[in-house]
Amino acid sequence: MGFAKLRYLTGLSALALTMASCETIPTNNNTINNNQAATKNNKHQSDKWSYIGESGPNYWGGLRPEYSQCDAGDQQSPINITNTIATDLSAPLINWSPFVPTISNNGHTIEVKPSAGNTVILDGKSFELVQIHFHHTSEHTIDDQQYPMEVHFVHSAGDGKLAVLAVLLAEGHANQALTEIWSAAPAVIGEITANFTLDPNQLLPVDRQHYRYQGSLTTPPCSQIVSWLVFKQKLTISAKQIAAFSTVFGENVRPVQNTNRRYITSSK
Repeated sequence: MGFAKLRYLTGLSALALTMASCETIPTNNNTINNNQAATKNNKHQSDKWSYIGESGPNYWGGLRPEYSQCDAGDQQSPINITNTIATDLSAPLINWSPFVPTISNNGHTIEVKPSAGNTVILDGKSFELVQIHFHHTSEHTIDDQQYPMEVHFVHSAGDGKLAVLAVLLAEGHANQALTEIWSAAPAVIGEITANFTLDPNQLLPVDRQHYRYQGSLTTPPCSQIVSWLVFKQKLTISAKQIAAFSTVFGENVRPVQNTNRRYITSSK
């Protein structure tokens, strides 16, 4: 067994044990065992890039021609949010309903896929929620302050543009929705259909004040097609939840990028 596979098996086992014992959400061992069997021959398709070494962020732009924007782009993400411009930004119109999620371990993070019909409207334009994923530590920083984790809600419009809503997570009380997601996450690369209903609104702050800027994907190919919305209010996550995720995925973070004179607006 290779080191990488051993690391995922050991890490996710620790994750499941930690969450089941400390957060009172049972792990469905039959589901995970079935998933392990189903994914033995499923080769990870994104192993050409990583967060460490010679395939890490400093080298992404040279790994493949289609990743060139990671080096050459002048509107890259994430960024340090500072020197913002206060303005009358309209609140995002978030129309999300509970759904039974598909949860995957893609080798880089835990990814949650929703059912169709969950949308957000920004400045009159509609985007559909296509996936939710997580970073440890936070990718965006606020006045150079980094947080333990960050959640990205990725939405896509019909023209191919993306809107990503970001929520920063500070250490504190456990988040019940994250407990359920962590407990159901596959122990190896692959995906399962969960046996519970997730309300994504549990991962959103009540206060909708936010920052906005134009940027990119924070993973290859680093396409500059993203309207970013970063909420000011933080949610909490417990130390055990942070440790459970970081045991498996380590630091899955792209360093902050130059703003290159971009405007960062702040809702009043």
